[in-house]
Amino acid sequence: MVEVLTPLLTQLGVGGIAGLCVGYALMKIGRLVALILGIAFLGLQALAYKGIININYTALEEWVNEVFGQVGIAEGIFTSLIGNLPFAASFLVGFYLGVKIG
Repeated sequence: MVEVLTPLLTQLGVGGIAGLCVGYALMKIGRLVALILGIAFLGLQALAYKGIININYTALEEWVNEVFGQVGIAEGIFTSLIGNLPFAASFLVGFYLGVKIG
């Protein structure tokens, strides 16, 4: 019984701690990125309002769609996490807690 529980508890512990760290860091970095992007957007809008620059919204929309099209790469990561269910479950719980704390 110990031979079965020890690796399981190890996976649960490591997964939970890793998820907590990743979730916390993601929230902190996400807030910083959102702040920087918001300030940049406001600056560009102010320059466009003054007539200093012209913004090509069509090209901007195409670029955003291209960038967010790369998000599909993350699907492979989640597939491998599901393969290791105990680790994945504890990672997701830890990630959720990290996001709530962050």
